[in-house]
Amino acid sequence: MTVQAILRNVRMSPRKVRPLCNEVRGKAAASAVAFLSHSPRRAAKPLLKLVRSALANANQKGGVDVDNLFIKEVVCDQAPTLKRWMPRAKGSASPILKRSSHIKVVLQEK
Repeated sequence: MTVQAILRNVRMSPRKVRPLCNEVRGKAAASAVAFLSHSPRRAAKPLLKLVRSALANANQKGGVDVDNLFIKEVVCDQAPTLKRWMPRAKGSASPILKRSSHIKVVLQEK
């Protein structure tokens, strides 16, 4: 049985979230929670919240042993980008791209 949780429009660049996603992929859910709670990376906080949400979804669904769950899939996709402008010399302007992410976690029983 699989359980999933999705977090959308996280104001963090996918480039900074993906290394952490790659780190927890395939780990046991409890091990991933322990790893993320001690990680100094800024992306660890929303990812930890998402894994805990997926565990709560599994608990709510019933018939799933929460201790036997592992992270089957973690996907970090690009969300819509906010475009801002920074004034530069001689009346010109440069674009600033404020990137955001969609993160999806899928848990499965061993």
